[in-house]
Amino acid sequence: MNSLGIYVHVPFCGKKCPYCDFYSVSYRKDSAEKYVSAVLRNIVHYADKNKTVDTLYFGGGTPSLLSSDQINRIISTVRDSFLLHENAEITLEANPNTLTPQKLSELLQCGVNRLSIGVQSMNDDELKLLGRTHTSEKAEQAVYDAHHAGFRNISCDLMIALPGQTSDKLLYSINRLCSLPVSHISAYILKAENGTPFGCEDFRRTLPDDDTSAALYLEMVNALHEHGFEQYEVSNFAKDGSESRHNCRYWKCLDYLGIGPSAHSCYDGKRFAVDCDVLQFIDSPVQQISVTDENPCGFEERAMLALRLKTGLDLTDVGQHRYDIEKKIPMLIKAGYAEFDGRFLSLTPMGFLMSNSVIEYLVF
Repeated sequence: MNSLGIYVHVPFCGKKCPYCDFYSVSYRKDSAEKYVSAVLRNIVHYADKNKTVDTLYFGGGTPSLLSSDQINRIISTVRDSFLLHENAEITLEANPNTLTPQKLSELLQCGVNRLSIGVQSMNDDELKLLGRTHTSEKAEQAVYDAHHAGFRNISCDLMIALPGQTSDKLLYSINRLCSLPVSHISAYILKAENGTPFGCEDFRRTLPDDDTSAALYLEMVNALHEHGFEQYEVSNFAKDGSESRHNCRYWKCLDYLGIGPSAHSCYDGKRFAVDCDVLQFIDSPVQQISVTDENPCGFEERAMLALRLKTGLDLTDVGQHRYDIEKKIPMLIKAGYAEFDGRFLSLTPMGFLMSNSVIEYLVF
């Protein structure tokens, strides 16, 4: 099957979070409608009935700011322009404040079957620190409302290693989140990204040191495991069969097409990115792109991405590099960074923490 994933970047936010360095702009109803028209135009431009779309992902920004009708029109245009698989995974990222029982019911009817809800913490003081506009109670209610509406594939985001975060606070968030009807959790160590309000030195000094962050990460991995969430990628945990099929396309070097300002693609043998300019995107007949890689998914990239996954790197698929890699494995196992079953080399949670260094040592 000539399969394809489609990513739609929805750049609108009600309020920019101080840690976020993703491309986004303030939400305006008239701009959102013009943006949707541009998305539809671009989907039609790339139309190919020989490609089966098995994942569709609305990311942002805050995609749930779009109306159910706008989401429906985008899904319908994908269906008209490609072969949309009957069991396609269709994910919408959502802010808890934007999810009402009525909207959730409408989204389900549109074809959205997976939600990724930006919870980030179940401690209200941490939510305030992160600049989030929702409370833990609102996040909890959003999950319950989604489940009641009929969603059975609900993911929540969690941030760890926050300023002043203790083991008790982290475990409180995890335990409370895992008591909800969720099947997937994406958990990220907070980074002070350059160009964001959190990127200043004053804020950086409040972050936990590397040892504390590592301890919190390992504690999180263990706690999620106890709740039935198995780690399948550096930052992602799922109950049986609930892995993000769309994100797995990225890590497995499978084709995906990005639509919208700042969206990235690995499509038809090239990697390319759309310019970060929503007005240009709205006004252009076709989105303006820059090719970032003429020959993607070479050995180094495939190995690096495979090692992000718990399944690991298949050494029967690395050709002439196998001998060099196998020489380095014993040291990684001794350090507690890796496991090897004779075919697949995979990183442990400690190895994931050191993944950049481990991958550089193994591959480059």
